[in-house]
Amino acid sequence: MNDWRFLLHRRWAGYLVLTIIFAIVSSALGTWQLNRRAEALAEVARIDANYDAEAVPVAEALPDPASFDIDQRWQVVSLSGEYLVDEEVVVRNRPFEGSSGFQVVTPFRLDDGTVFMIDRGWIAQNSAGRPSDVPAPPAGHVEVEARLKAGEGRIEGRTSTGVEFATIDLEELSERVGEPSYTAAYGVLVQSGADADEPPLAAARPERDEGPHLSYALQWFVFALMAFIGLAWAANQERKAIAEASGSMDASTRAPRKPRQPKRDVDADLEDGVLDRR
Repeated sequence: MNDWRFLLHRRWAGYLVLTIIFAIVSSALGTWQLNRRAEALAEVARIDANYDAEAVPVAEALPDPASFDIDQRWQVVSLSGEYLVDEEVVVRNRPFEGSSGFQVVTPFRLDDGTVFMIDRGWIAQNSAGRPSDVPAPPAGHVEVEARLKAGEGRIEGRTSTGVEFATIDLEELSERVGEPSYTAAYGVLVQSGADADEPPLAAARPERDEGPHLSYALQWFVFALMAFIGLAWAANQERKAIAEASGSMDASTRAPRKPRQPKRDVDADLEDGVLDRR
């Protein structure tokens, strides 16, 4: 055990503390990636359950206009009423297939008098950065279907200008319309056939992708483990260096040994003595 006594030095205590901190941070990042994967899997489950389901009346799906359950995301609802074209707005800075443009949001007055916001699709911006021409929605009483999404709320420092909104802020849209409205969720218009290829362009189907979060999480956990392995390797290297230095010092301080005298042949010595006397 004396070979490892250097580990009691303050320097190695600092190395251990740094290793533990690194391992904690790596484990936290790994856990964060696992949580992100869980969220992605939950979104995939919502797409599978809701996106192609049969439509239900919006009043049945959302009995409280001010509440929305995240598990209802992409649920298809049916609506009956008329578009309020004069209250239509666009939401700026919306990407679509590599281009930036506007999302067209048109209030829809239901038969019961409540207003529901419908995202009719995407339009490009013109050379001046303003919305291109927006085709009008069908006039009069219509029946449509939409997929539910939660309202976006407001972003600090970003405000609306005229008919241009920064986000799909349902509270502000409700104030603009001035009628009882759904303020927790809006609907993305369900389009099919030729309607989907004409502006406003329909949103693409969401991807069923959990992302690389699992592999990232495993990498962070491996990093945490490797930190301790690296610390152990460094300690062992220092132990070997100390042992080698100690061995060299012992060899340099040890007294040199006298060379052994060759043992003479006793009989040969006696014969030499006899000859000398003669």
